Amino acid sequence: MSFVHLRAHTSYSLLEGALTPRKLASVAFEHEMPAIAVCDTHNLFGVMEVGQCLSEKGIQPIPGCSLLVEFPGSVLGEVGFIVRSEVGYKNLLALISDAYMGGADLDGAVVKLDALRGRCEGLFLLSGNHKGIAHKLMAMNKLDLLREYLSALSSVVPGGFFIELQRVDAPHELRIEQELIAYAYDAQLPLVATNDIYYATPSSHDAHDALRCIAQGEYLEDASREVLAPCHFFRSASEMMTLFADLPEACENTLAIAQSCGFFPGTRDPILPRFVDGGVDAENEELERQALDGLRRRLAKKDSEVDEKLYADRLLFELKIIQEKGFAGYFLIVADFIKWAKEQAIPVGPGRGSGAGSLVAWSLTITDLDPLEFGLLFERFLNPERRSMPDFDVDFCQDRRDEVIQYVQERYGSDQVAQIITFGKLQARAVLRDVGRVMGMPYGQVDRICKLVPNNPANPVTLQQALDEEEALRLESQKDEQTQRLFDISLQLEGLYRHASTHAAGVVIGDRPLKELIPLYRDPKSTMPVTQFNMNWAETAGMVKFDFLGLKTLTVIATAIKLIAEKGINIDIQTIPMDDKKTFSMLGLGHSTGVFQLESSGMRDVLRKMQPDCLEDIIALVSLYRPGPMDNIPRYIECKLGRAEPDYLHPILKPILEETYGVIIYQEQVMQIAQVMSGYSLGEADLLRRAMGKKKKDVMAKEHEKFVARAVERGIDAHQAGFIFNMVEKFAGYGFNKSHAAAYALIAYQTAYLKANYPLEFLAALMTLDLGNTDKLAIFCDDVRLLGFDILPPHVNHSLHDFSTEDGKLRYAMGAVRNVGSSAIRWFINERNNHGPFKDFDDLVSRLHPESVNKRAFEYLARAGAFSDLGVDQATILGSIDLIFSEANRIRTDELVQQANMFADAGSHKLVLRRPSRQLTDFERLEHEHQSLGFFLSGHPLDAYREQLDQEQVGYYKQLVADAESAPSKGLVAGLVVSVQERKGQVNRFGIVKFSDKSGSFEVPFFSDVWTQSKDKFIPGEVLVLFLQVEWVDGQPKVRAESVRPLERSKAHALSRVELLIDDPSALRDLRQVLQPGGCEVFIRHRCGEMGCETLFQLPARYNINIPTRHAILAIHGIGDLRPY
Repeated sequence: MSFVHLRAHTSYSLLEGALTPRKLASVAFEHEMPAIAVCDTHNLFGVMEVGQCLSEKGIQPIPGCSLLVEFPGSVLGEVGFIVRSEVGYKNLLALISDAYMGGADLDGAVVKLDALRGRCEGLFLLSGNHKGIAHKLMAMNKLDLLREYLSALSSVVPGGFFIELQRVDAPHELRIEQELIAYAYDAQLPLVATNDIYYATPSSHDAHDALRCIAQGEYLEDASREVLAPCHFFRSASEMMTLFADLPEACENTLAIAQSCGFFPGTRDPILPRFVDGGVDAENEELERQALDGLRRRLAKKDSEVDEKLYADRLLFELKIIQEKGFAGYFLIVADFIKWAKEQAIPVGPGRGSGAGSLVAWSLTITDLDPLEFGLLFERFLNPERRSMPDFDVDFCQDRRDEVIQYVQERYGSDQVAQIITFGKLQARAVLRDVGRVMGMPYGQVDRICKLVPNNPANPVTLQQALDEEEALRLESQKDEQTQRLFDISLQLEGLYRHASTHAAGVVIGDRPLKELIPLYRDPKSTMPVTQFNMNWAETAGMVKFDFLGLKTLTVIATAIKLIAEKGINIDIQTIPMDDKKTFSMLGLGHSTGVFQLESSGMRDVLRKMQPDCLEDIIALVSLYRPGPMDNIPRYIECKLGRAEPDYLHPILKPILEETYGVIIYQEQVMQIAQVMSGYSLGEADLLRRAMGKKKKDVMAKEHEKFVARAVERGIDAHQAGFIFNMVEKFAGYGFNKSHAAAYALIAYQTAYLKANYPLEFLAALMTLDLGNTDKLAIFCDDVRLLGFDILPPHVNHSLHDFSTEDGKLRYAMGAVRNVGSSAIRWFINERNNHGPFKDFDDLVSRLHPESVNKRAFEYLARAGAFSDLGVDQATILGSIDLIFSEANRIRTDELVQQANMFADAGSHKLVLRRPSRQLTDFERLEHEHQSLGFFLSGHPLDAYREQLDQEQVGYYKQLVADAESAPSKGLVAGLVVSVQERKGQVNRFGIVKFSDKSGSFEVPFFSDVWTQSKDKFIPGEVLVLFLQVEWVDGQPKVRAESVRPLERSKAHALSRVELLIDDPSALRDLRQVLQPGGCEVFIRHRCGEMGCETLFQLPARYNINIPTRHAILAIHGIGDLRPY
């Protein structure tokens, strides 16, 4: 073979390459390529992964990439960089890292020509492909500069520069080739033949064309766009040699280049900075000093006497292993930034993952759980018999996490610290949307198709899986030629990388500038470096990952403590009593909404049954409440409450299983059982646990034999030992990490304590951290009322940006009102702080600054009732927004004139508002409230029908469920449809519909015939009457819907007039399809764009404007708002 590809691209050439690394390796193997150079566009993202995939196929990987080089006159041209030695690889790392850190983004890493001088040793440079300098100059009619530019480029890499030729039907290709060949012969430079490979076969050209359109925001049918010729597939060596039969040396030189390249980056041992000078011994001594000092301080704070020797022995045991493995520096680094965070009063979690099992970590205050007190195992965290890095995941307050990362940068050097890159893929729904868009398909059609693809972010399905499982999707995909093409292209592009972003938590720290070890990239939104390798490949390259996680619950706790401090009560969350009766009483009642890890309806039900009375119960519950282990919850509860006897399997296991009443819950218990029964060391037991989790039959057969034999040696019956092994193996598959459960159970207890003892402050903090989540805010408001507190509506004289407490009530936050930005909120708060509350509405308007508070923010505050008690009713304010802002602007202008001329007369003008013909009905007021807050706060639409519902004996859902606790019940309930989900059962499809009534929100499943007959009625916003049967089974209500019907509403509840604000006249066409005859007048207010004028006219007929119709109207493109009057 006399040809090797030097311009292969993978999916890491974002939205350009359509070959995954594994697919590229397979295609190269099929073509019997001995080597291949991967030259991804402007990055080295995939160099490690591609290298491994190629090596597995026996193909020599050659690292490389293309970069934009800036020539004189600011002309940019792509140049190929190919690594031939370790020195070349290091030079390329520095070049690409500097290019990004100098301000480049993914549109192009630009290197100035002069910056290449002295930095190209160990590299080959290719003069440029169809995006290179020759084609750029040709497009600029400056081809006469080509020789000058190529000569300059050649001079930076003597003996390593090649004139690159491509025959891909690019514009002016023949003319450019003639110039390049002539220059190469004159300058005695070698030629090389290349072909940019973007996809595998010619049949993939159309899909690749769509991919380029996605990248460029273009449409496939746009005749003016640039379309690549179908030449960028994986051509065989013989095809390339035929293509360049007139220039055989151009093909032979590819082989010469490949034979000259002998370096590929391999796996490195972990690299960390030295925490102290003096090497490993100095770090070992420092760790031992800090750990012993820390343990003394920890034990001195213990309330009861402890066996200090037990702690000292455990500490020395852990230190010995940590020091032998060379991990002292890692522990010191983590302890240092956690100590700094705590000194700055930044909330830090008590632990996460298996790290809480380390006494050294507790002594260094990395964690806040005493592992001996809770029976946590060091070997679960750091196995002495397994070579792997320890891994502390650390939770910080989400608002201040970045401060800790900034400290680490300052501590070790900004060039030695980086975050980790991550890549977003074209997944099933996303690829359909992208391809549908570039095909020019109607948005509504594509949206409808996408919604047929099951949406499960935790376990996303592929498009092919969705087609196999969903008949409706399969039928849709075959509907017509256009839709078939949509699916054909989408299936080819699915799984390719769409964009790069920054990992939410991962940070690496090096012992030298990172660009000497890995390539760096910079997220345009940040100044901090980001690794070009993802988490797994960064670790392969020797980087050690530190996880700085933002945990919202820590911020909730900190916010609640601040609110409590405003009452003069100071709380140290680390020293709260762990046996607080109010806390456990609240949990026993199931009042755990908002409590970390315990807030789901299922958890609340288990809490009521379990009646927890200690932290160990919460640890067990956090561990058990998962698929699989949940089956053991009834057994745990029965034994805990004394209604059943625990089964410890064998007397020697009682000390291990007693705390969990004979139920194997934790991975640590699996390890201890192996230790006690069969004499395993805890390190061996951890390896056994891991093996059990992998469920490999051949491995398990050997382990079973070993476990039983060693148990028999210790005097245990072989049959009983085999039985216990089988039991342990069953539980090991889903046993939970007790260290992690204990740490998170502690946070759960802390939030429960705050809620039980300071409920209003806790809920205000909770709601503040979910300002934009209206679903959660509605649930929390229900909980506030359940606990007996009133909720005060948002008000410009009282509300803050966040939720607050006021005279034993909860004051709603301005920051939770839709379309009200922080600048408007800031202005209201500063204005009333500086000049006093607004006395009345005229006072407010006279002080209003339209540059800080825009019309939309003002309108939505009015909808929310935030101007109540200022002397003007809500309907008048909403009908006079333009007049209000006209007057406010006039006053501001007069003030400015007066400031400029001290003798000027400010003038006076009485604000005249547009008075409506009538006041808002309660129903309309609630509608405004819903539009501004996202849910009903002060009442519920069903209130308007209460008399009618009472006459029809229609009750509340929660009352029906409560009545069913003593005996199965049936009855009618009314509900406002909130959301609808359709799912696929084993036989038929079914639906889960979320409703709302005054007692709260609730979900009802609808099966078989009821779903088929009624699913068209489930329109969000519609009021339905349900006939339900409720029965309590195993402590949970089982609800069955027998029938569904719309509520027959009287005319008194219908709207009589609405005004629609329309920006686009074409919206009228869609409006006609939505409107149905009725009794409501519809007025259209049309905004005339930049001219600033408006026209108002009335539609000729009257229409039925119910809640579903309102939602449909507001969904029409071009309709800005709907105002009921």
